[in-house]
Amino acid sequence: MSQPIYLNKDLGFIRIGAAVPALKVADIDFNVSAICAVIKKAATQGIQVLAFPEMSLTGYTIADLVQQQVLLEKAEKALNRVVQASRNISMLIIVGLPLCIDQKVFNCAVVINSGHILGIIPKTYLPSYKEFYESRWFVSGEDACSDTAHIGETPVPFGTNILFSIRGVHSAVIGIEICEDLWVPLAPHEYQSLAGASVLVNISASNELLAKADWRRTMVLSESGRCAAACCYVSAGAGESSNDVVFGGHTLLAENGNLLCESRRLSAETDMLVADIDLDRLAHDRRTITSFRQSPQHLKPFRIIEASVDDIAAVKLFRDIDPQPFVPKDAAMRADRCRDIFAMQVAALAKKLGGSHIQKLVLGVSGGLDSTLALLVAARTMDYLGKPRGNVYAYSLPGFGTTSRTRENATALCKALKVNLQSVNITTSCKSHIKDLEHDGQEDVVFENIQARYRTEFLFNKANQLEAILLGTGDLTEVALGWCTFAGDHMSHYHVNVSVPKTLVRYLIRWAADEELSNKQAQKVLYDVLDTPISPELKSPARGEITQRSEDVIGPVELADFYLYPFVRLGSPPGKILFVANEARKQKLFDGRYTLEELHRWLESFIQRFFANQFKRTCMPEGPKIGSVSLSPRGDWRMPSDAEPALWLENLEQMYSKLRG
Repeated sequence: MSQPIYLNKDLGFIRIGAAVPALKVADIDFNVSAICAVIKKAATQGIQVLAFPEMSLTGYTIADLVQQQVLLEKAEKALNRVVQASRNISMLIIVGLPLCIDQKVFNCAVVINSGHILGIIPKTYLPSYKEFYESRWFVSGEDACSDTAHIGETPVPFGTNILFSIRGVHSAVIGIEICEDLWVPLAPHEYQSLAGASVLVNISASNELLAKADWRRTMVLSESGRCAAACCYVSAGAGESSNDVVFGGHTLLAENGNLLCESRRLSAETDMLVADIDLDRLAHDRRTITSFRQSPQHLKPFRIIEASVDDIAAVKLFRDIDPQPFVPKDAAMRADRCRDIFAMQVAALAKKLGGSHIQKLVLGVSGGLDSTLALLVAARTMDYLGKPRGNVYAYSLPGFGTTSRTRENATALCKALKVNLQSVNITTSCKSHIKDLEHDGQEDVVFENIQARYRTEFLFNKANQLEAILLGTGDLTEVALGWCTFAGDHMSHYHVNVSVPKTLVRYLIRWAADEELSNKQAQKVLYDVLDTPISPELKSPARGEITQRSEDVIGPVELADFYLYPFVRLGSPPGKILFVANEARKQKLFDGRYTLEELHRWLESFIQRFFANQFKRTCMPEGPKIGSVSLSPRGDWRMPSDAEPALWLENLEQMYSKLRG
């Protein structure tokens, strides 16, 4: 039986819930019962932080009734019912209600944990325009006289300068604000995030207007990205009064600019969103984004109040897993992404040619994925510059492992694109070099690298001869794994595919075939390139078919990219990456192709290769950064070539042992 794997301790997640319960305006008993029912349900799902809308105990639309003593007293007593309901539930709960403190009424968020009120956050910004009239009823938290409120006889921390940390949960600090506080230029959550809050909660009562949901979504996503935080936004639902406005219960959970989940609006039923927030990812970004650490001089001090929640076994992740993190799921978005990438590659290459005052390009074409993409970019760059495509000089350099299929595809594509093409068989030159080395001709790494290095030598010399730039073709996945020959295909004058991962290269070529090319012959070639096994073709074929398959050695490229993204972009530990990969396997996101053992094997290989091949990345040629993951030694990735992978392999083995049981 597998060992328990805990959400917080082992994976660095925290489970957030946002609920819009059934509500009746001013019917406090009904509302409290609905809230308590949601709390009970949330506990069964392992929710650790649960937020309810603004004024959820009374209803936001009570208007002048908020000044009635009978309502204020009832609300405070009802709050104690919620506190009592939380006694045996280890959860941080945030509810909204009006409270009278120092003879002033404040619109408050009350934070409850295991039968105790930890703190009270008053609303700072009070909208009093158009349909809103809050300054008629409430006082801003900035104008509070006391930093302590009394609920019954119990003193409770009160103010806008309070954050809540979770005991034992790395990087879990909760900041809370109310509705309008989100919409202002210098919002409370911005100061909270600079003070360490990684989860920003906004409890709201935002009414529905045409297109307002789009703007609200934009705000939440933008603020989560700007603050390198998770944002939990929960708004009042359809139970509010519809005298003059309509409330839709819009709820959003976002993480660093990415939407994790979103509620239906205008639902008649209680709605609850649940998501597992990746605290490790947020902490990683805050460590690496140096400008985030430059806090303003006037940043006010915050009181930190500690809460306790139970760490739970990660039986199920409340989080979508993307089996292809570099490739958008949506077809239209994917096409837009491909269009942008292709345009960026073309613009970058055009600038490189202009800056070097060179008008010609040289590249090797193999009939494989990477050289095909580079060739397409080269041809389009000449169009972009208003130069003839004949300025592209493509060379087919068949060696010992070249098959007729790849050679014919390379030839046909060059002809269809109207670029210069020449074929030079390299076997004679390579045999001469084998003889000079006194090598026995066995198909080992020396045999393979002789071909790779001779091709690069030929292409560099040809570029000199033609006064051209040699265009590299290798992709980001190969750079990460070191799947290139040092001083061979590892080198060029400009590496146009250097930050495009292999899974995305496939989609770029398919997009070019479907949308970019009108030539039927070229389209046919591209489809066949997509169906050709990935291979360097350095070993002899069998009966004319490729025998050397890259994925047999480096692993499936879809797994390499699945591992690469969180390892570099998110700084995720290998054990966590394996756990998520195994969850993807259990959800059949890899179509049943892998076992846990295979996931572990190829992740172990990925780590070993990534560390062992840094020396190739250290002297990598220039190339354009396209996405958020880049391994350029001049930009995103600096690492000693002799660093040891033992720590990362140990972390992987610990998780593998737990998963295997």
